[in-house]
Amino acid sequence: MANRIVFKRPPARILLIALRYLGDALLTTPLLHSLKQAYPEAKIDMLIFRNTAGMFEGNADIDQIIMTPNRPTFKELRSLTQRIFRRYDLAVAVQAGDRPFLYSLLAAPKRIAVVPPKGETGWWKRYFLQGHVEHDNENTHTVLQNLKLADLLAIPRCYALVPPRSEAAAPEAWIAEDRAYAVLHPYPQWTYKQWPLDGWADIGRYLAEAGLQLVLSGGPAEQEIRFVAELQKRLPENTVNLAGQLTLAQLAHVIAGARCFIGPDTGITHLAAATRVPVIALFGPTNPVKWAPWPCDYRQDRNPFEKVGDQQVNNVSLIQGQGDCVPCDLEGCDRHRQSRSRCLDSLPSATVKHRIRQVLGR
Repeated sequence: MANRIVFKRPPARILLIALRYLGDALLTTPLLHSLKQAYPEAKIDMLIFRNTAGMFEGNADIDQIIMTPNRPTFKELRSLTQRIFRRYDLAVAVQAGDRPFLYSLLAAPKRIAVVPPKGETGWWKRYFLQGHVEHDNENTHTVLQNLKLADLLAIPRCYALVPPRSEAAAPEAWIAEDRAYAVLHPYPQWTYKQWPLDGWADIGRYLAEAGLQLVLSGGPAEQEIRFVAELQKRLPENTVNLAGQLTLAQLAHVIAGARCFIGPDTGITHLAAATRVPVIALFGPTNPVKWAPWPCDYRQDRNPFEKVGDQQVNNVSLIQGQGDCVPCDLEGCDRHRQSRSRCLDSLPSATVKHRIRQVLGR
């Protein structure tokens, strides 16, 4: 590779810049682990959005987590600049945006990053880097895109995701001893990724009839709490609602003990896949080549999932919404994040039940 970066001595301090959403942030952990395995004596810091910090809890590969708001004030930008300015030997940016690029320039004399393809806005950033990889938003999975940065350093790839861990594990008093359970995570951040409430209620009752305790997960946002509470009303009385009550590390612990996890295209579904539990992921407009959950024990330099069709790779079963347009890679049928996606609205619960039977071996 022509633009590989060469060190006279291994870098002692590395800054990995990952200003992403929850699931995207988790997908950087294979690159993070690759860096730590290649440079075990290095101090590796991560610069991330404040609301994704929980995804890195207990991660032994990180020395320090540096957090920034999604929209920092001038005072916050100045403070961050002072904290990172020329403190590192190497800066690694996993995305092609302006802010990650600027932070990498400030942080280190040697920098590698993802950059826009030639001809697109920002393509010139490559001339200020010692190594670069062109961003591919269609044909390369995000984990593999990130690991191309490891190739620039000529270090071995580590493919496994590293989920958050906590010494304070989630309390388990909410479930009967030795009772098998399934986790449903019904609410994604954006409406265009939602599957209807009726579908969730139907598969929830189906799982309960199969003898599984139902556990509902969700984040602390008010709208999400309401949605999960409404679903709980339609399910058996012993259904456990944990929405808004757990840290991400505690939730990972809960999911890891389940017989199966079912969720939409959202960060928690990526987290579930990393715990080794059987995962059923409901995808609509999103391109699974780029964004499907990364399967456990998958260590190939090729995308785990094709663009079209229901598929299973290792512990991840992917179900696509219905329609010739799937995946359109658009934000809903009305082209904004709070619009519905007909491909998901028309996905029958019978399709999900069929995959549940396969996953549970029934």
